[in-house]
Amino acid sequence: MNDTISLLMKHRSVRKFTNEPVTEEQLETIVAAGQMASSSSHVQAYSVIAVTDDKLKKELSELCGNQAYIAECPTFLVWCADLYRLKTITEEHYPDKKAFVDTTESFIIATVDTALAAQNAAVAAESLGLGIVYIGGIRNRIEEVTRLLELPKHVYPVFGMCVGHPDQQTMLRPRLPQKAVLHRNKYSTDAVNEVSNYDVTMSRYLSERTGGKNDTPWSKLMADKLTQPARIHMRDYLKEQGFELK
Repeated sequence: MNDTISLLMKHRSVRKFTNEPVTEEQLETIVAAGQMASSSSHVQAYSVIAVTDDKLKKELSELCGNQAYIAECPTFLVWCADLYRLKTITEEHYPDKKAFVDTTESFIIATVDTALAAQNAAVAAESLGLGIVYIGGIRNRIEEVTRLLELPKHVYPVFGMCVGHPDQQTMLRPRLPQKAVLHRNKYSTDAVNEVSNYDVTMSRYLSERTGGKNDTPWSKLMADKLTQPARIHMRDYLKEQGFELK
């Protein structure tokens, strides 16, 4: 196992940070590493907003479900799928042609590009001794976030990311057995049977993490999650924001 794989295998989400700031050099290095991620046709359809203003972080914390660590972390990154830049430059070159930024394919490309860049950045941050946690709650009240950050049409926040110096030691969360996710040559529906063993592992993990207060199997947690509608406003929001998904 080399140093890179060792770092990847030690990933933990961090939700408690010291008061030490993320330096400008660290921030620029993290974003530069993100920019080196693969990008479909080199479109680089993403932008990242580094939020360090305390008042703004507090507002975002409230909009994301009152997650205190957003307000407490030194730097909060908002990763955005960005087709505004591509639309603008296309119209400059071809003012009489339509820029097809409202298609499902363009939406997928921008979203995937954003995720790839963010994960590169996350690994870079951890290599510098920093900790991170992704924040999907950025989509809870996404219209208000959009106004707060003054996002133009054809840009939407995919997720946030707290970055800072860790002030906690968290347990490694077990992942699904590889036999459940690695298929060979074709998809095997039998792979779902591996979940039963994982349920035992996750029940033990949760019990240890919560001091015996929770040992719910992973499959039950996922079933509970998927039987409750979540963020059903996203479709209307995306349409309003210019993502027609044709």
